[in-house]
Amino acid sequence: MIIYNVTANIDNTIHDEWLEWMKTEHIPQVLGTGKFEKATLSQVLVDEEMGGITYSIQYRSYSREALEAYYKEDADRLRQEGLKKFADKMLAFRTELQIIDEYTVKFK
Repeated sequence: MIIYNVTANIDNTIHDEWLEWMKTEHIPQVLGTGKFEKATLSQVLVDEEMGGITYSIQYRSYSREALEAYYKEDADRLRQEGLKKFADKMLAFRTELQIIDEYTVKFK
């Protein structure tokens, strides 16, 4: 499984609006493409020198092929919506993570 990770630093002046938009519009739209099985929204708990608040959004894709289809069919359109709304008040970068193994604690 591939995780498509978006890390975004959000200016304090738009934070509340951005967070609401992510929860109610953007993340549901990304999941609505059918290329991901779930998304996790997390706040990064490290203070950035540049200020603002940083988040990580991890989308679990069904496969490498599903992620490639997202890039080809949906990514530009969905990114542009965020840029139009928040322009220079946010900075984002994207990474891909390959899950090697997962572990859970088993209680007796």
